[in-house]
Amino acid sequence: MSDSSASQARSLSRRLDALPFTRKHAKLLGGSGLGWALDAMDVGLISFIIAALTQHWGITTGEAGLIASIGFAGMAIGASLGGLLADKFGRRQIFAITLLVYGAATGASALVGGIAALLVLRFIVGLGLGAELPVASTYVSEFAPARMRGRLIVILEAFWAVGWTAAAIIGYFVVPASENGWRWAFALGAIPAIYAFAVRWGLPESPRWLAGRGRVAEAERIVADFEASAGVAVGGDAEPPSAASSEPAPSEAAAPATGSRVAGLWAREFRGRTLALWAVWFCVNFAYYGAFIWIPSILVDAGFSLVRSFGFTLIITLAQLPGYAVAAWLIEKWGRRPTLSLFLVGSAASAVMFGTVHTEGAIIASGMALSFFNLGAWGALYAVTPEIYPTSLRGTGAGWAAGVGRIASIVAPLLVPVMLAGAGTTFTFAVFAAFFIIAAAATWGLVDRRGAALDDR
Repeated sequence: MSDSSASQARSLSRRLDALPFTRKHAKLLGGSGLGWALDAMDVGLISFIIAALTQHWGITTGEAGLIASIGFAGMAIGASLGGLLADKFGRRQIFAITLLVYGAATGASALVGGIAALLVLRFIVGLGLGAELPVASTYVSEFAPARMRGRLIVILEAFWAVGWTAAAIIGYFVVPASENGWRWAFALGAIPAIYAFAVRWGLPESPRWLAGRGRVAEAERIVADFEASAGVAVGGDAEPPSAASSEPAPSEAAAPATGSRVAGLWAREFRGRTLALWAVWFCVNFAYYGAFIWIPSILVDAGFSLVRSFGFTLIITLAQLPGYAVAAWLIEKWGRRPTLSLFLVGSAASAVMFGTVHTEGAIIASGMALSFFNLGAWGALYAVTPEIYPTSLRGTGAGWAAGVGRIASIVAPLLVPVMLAGAGTTFTFAVFAAFFIIAAAATWGLVDRRGAALDDR
């Protein structure tokens, strides 16, 4: 980028950071959040569908674990590729494509007649799902004003609770309704394929990405639209955020590595934060998916009926929303690292409790606590991830962190049946607690950019 283009890009960034929250921000957040909710609905549905297929098809626990893990294998690849493609071709384009891919494959899953076809389609679903999440969080973070960026990303992540609650409702009312209830659940999961077209033509491209690619005129038009929506003078060059940051200003920092984008994540400036970020993502994915994919099946094995276990899961899921709300408030009040570590420690304590209780009330209470703290942690993690890299590496950094995390989400559903059979529920959830504690410690290797401008290199 030329000096002139770089100066224009910094000016555009300052103008974005100076904006109040506008109707256009709300449209962008809602549009991205709906895609996020549909993603969560698909991931949530598979836990209910696995429990149903165990009864209707007589699949083994090993086959059930494979159905869950093959989707996460696709997510690992999709997350890594999605971030790279978003840095190369744009945030909005890749976001729309991911919705189309996983929506179409989910709808096709309703027609399968055996395990083999379902495994192939779940892998394709995973490719789209894995790419969508880091791209969406990167996309929203690049529009959000600095003083509220963390809060808006947590609100975006809160749409996950909306989608997971929708999955729990479908799981409770649709999946057990008939032998083919799981097919109707998959058919409802095809909605993202339709929504992809609304994303492609209804939402703007990231002006930070456009400016970084030298397309300053397009970026200028988008920023001017947001300024007009806010009722402020179009083209005003606002002062950058005044909040202190441990990072140098974009204009003062050295340029990132000029090799491949993945290699750039391991440049001297970024290697420490990359290592810490990957550790957090790996541990949180292992504990979260190990627990929540299997909770309906664990409750069925404990003697509860399919409908009753799904009802418990629905109640547990509802605790996600207040978890996000508290995280959204704390992340701008305390900062990213303290909030993330607090919720991870809370997740560890809740996992220990869930693994040791047996009465209905205690199961629901400890499950709700686990849901509250774990999903609050997810909100904080998605807020901090895009902030620690410059614009040229942001999609790649977020995507590869998510991809590494998905490796854990592949392993966990396969290990959980083995741990449950060999050592029981108490041991299994103690393992999850240990992973949460490791993640809480790794959090302190991240960079906290609360209230600071994004690095637009």
